[in-house]
Amino acid sequence: MLDDKAVRAIREDFPILDQQLHGKPLVYLDNAATTQVPRCVVEEIARHYATDNANVHRSVHTLSSRSTKGLENARETVRRYIGAASTREIVFTSGTTASINLLASMWAARLRPGDVVAVSALEHHSSLVPWQQACARTGASFEVVPLDAKGDVDLAALEKLLARGNVSLLSIAHASNVLGTVSPIKEICNLCHRYGTVVSVDAAQSTRHETIDVCELDCDFVSFSGHKMCGPTGIGVLYGKAELLESLGPVMFGGEMVDKVRFGESTFEDIPIRFEPGTPNYVGAIALARAIDYLEDVGRESISVYEHFLVGEVEKGLKEIEGVRILGAPVMRAGCVSFSAEGLHPFDIASFVDKKGVAIRSGNQCAQPLLNEVYDDGSICRISPAFYNTQGEIEECLAIVDEVIGFLRRIG
Repeated sequence: MLDDKAVRAIREDFPILDQQLHGKPLVYLDNAATTQVPRCVVEEIARHYATDNANVHRSVHTLSSRSTKGLENARETVRRYIGAASTREIVFTSGTTASINLLASMWAARLRPGDVVAVSALEHHSSLVPWQQACARTGASFEVVPLDAKGDVDLAALEKLLARGNVSLLSIAHASNVLGTVSPIKEICNLCHRYGTVVSVDAAQSTRHETIDVCELDCDFVSFSGHKMCGPTGIGVLYGKAELLESLGPVMFGGEMVDKVRFGESTFEDIPIRFEPGTPNYVGAIALARAIDYLEDVGRESISVYEHFLVGEVEKGLKEIEGVRILGAPVMRAGCVSFSAEGLHPFDIASFVDKKGVAIRSGNQCAQPLLNEVYDDGSICRISPAFYNTQGEIEECLAIVDEVIGFLRRIG
């Protein structure tokens, strides 16, 4: 696990953390929404624009060759990071939302009335709404796999659904952005494959603090974003097994992804370029690769152990604050802890906490069905630490939350 000296050194890599808000030192604990970006990633973006920038795959001149090499090296870095078999399985997108929408649009071509697409009750809107809408367009059925009392996916209910034999695809979050539930993806993939069901994994919340090996887990599709793992915004990845990607047709068209174009018809490139129309965010991909290098330099296992420790400290501290309700008690929790306080609005709590220099999240976390229909708690606060946060910051945040809740109760 990272020690205090290591964390202090890491914090030097993140200039944004060295500032004050409202006269107080910034304590940034909204990492489930967006992580901060280390200096080396910012410098990589500037370096590319200053020295190598040109459109990729299009020209034989030197700058284009450099950009193309940078993009394809980034594809290899991503492949290595998630344990994919080939760079052909790595499609660059603008983020998790775009990846899942792309997949849902392509998969819709094979959905028919009588088919089922299932999602877990944990899902972020981005891994729920695209499938809901795909079903609405095609006449397929949309089903929800419930949670057990602790907030884990009910595997018995999932198997009962799968046994019907018509579930085309299951969309599931590896780690919940609300409960922090870490789902047993390998077990779920094995179960789904037994019944001929394909699995799409939303890994937006897990690529930083959980090790993902797509071959070992036997995932069919995996989606994630750069900005959740110390990379820039506007870049994401859709991983798909080669044989599955090869079976899908493109749904976005233009330059780059075409092979031959005639007035009468067009043919398309092989995977993954088939799914990357137009000019890709090659600088974003190159910067994502630098972020991955940075995470690997810090140590993925060290990050995971330390972040699990910080989440445990948050959960333990919140339990000691009178009137606080923590959502869920999953077998494994990672990344975040969400809570509410009886009689108080989460927006008020987060607003007053912000005045003390501490950034936490409030709202529905883009998971309205989970909050409204499962927990009857339409809006909550969320604390989500990262490996550059200190134990002292967690203690300070908890003390401020306790103070703010007490203050709001007195005036309310």
